[in-house]
Amino acid sequence: MLAVGNFALIVPGVAASPWSRIIPQALIGLALIPAVFAQTPPALSSSNGPENMKIFLLIGQSNMAGRGVVEAPDKVPHPRVFMLTKDLAWVPAVDPLHFDKPERIGTGLGKTFGAELAEADPAAVIGLVPAAYGGSALDEWTPGSPHYVNAVARAKEAMKHGRLAGILWHQGESDRAPDKVATYPARFAKFITQLRADLGAPDVPVVVGEIGRFCPNEGPINEAIRRLPGLVPHCALVTTEGLAGRPEQPEVLHFVTPAFRELGRRYAKAWQGLSPPNPNEHK
Repeated sequence: MLAVGNFALIVPGVAASPWSRIIPQALIGLALIPAVFAQTPPALSSSNGPENMKIFLLIGQSNMAGRGVVEAPDKVPHPRVFMLTKDLAWVPAVDPLHFDKPERIGTGLGKTFGAELAEADPAAVIGLVPAAYGGSALDEWTPGSPHYVNAVARAKEAMKHGRLAGILWHQGESDRAPDKVATYPARFAKFITQLRADLGAPDVPVVVGEIGRFCPNEGPINEAIRRLPGLVPHCALVTTEGLAGRPEQPEVLHFVTPAFRELGRRYAKAWQGLSPPNPNEHK
């Protein structure tokens, strides 16, 4: 009989010997292997980051950057959803994803978007590239502008670890003036055509979302945004109908936290509508 902690182990025919110490220690070691190792983690490369990811570029202004109050569920990562930090490191995606205005960042739509896609495809590893900037107008995203250059550079860095699978755009609160609304669709179409070209992805799906219907004078800009899928190939629209805004001064502009999560689900569904599953993709 061999003693193993508080238990007695019967090993017939084994007398006290060096094996009497080795056998129980080996059994203990096997019993302590965590269950998590039963799952195969994403493959890591020597240059930091999972490989073969589906990469998504998240751009626009504050509602893409995320301004919701961060709650406990927003800090729980999905094992196959990663985000590219400001310092170009891949880490598990938790809110806040963005870093545009550290004093204001919070929960956004990106984390939920990534988790929805990962759950829908058990073979997928999702890479989120946050590059939105609060308060930015569409004209601040013209090719060559700081926001544009930053977004392209970050996306290209991310694409070393996978393929660009989509561009998510949420912006328009800063373009509600009548003169901006009138030219918004044409300006956006020109911008996204150049962005796709610079990323070497002329057909990559683009998902755009209405601004909150609670925003003052939202009607004209949302009507302009609803026209975008008719002007931009492979583009889908996300409605914000029924999503609540957070009371704030001087005007209500940002969604409440549950609405941000619902936006993430709607963006995921819209992207899936543009990108039907490819059964050979992961073979």
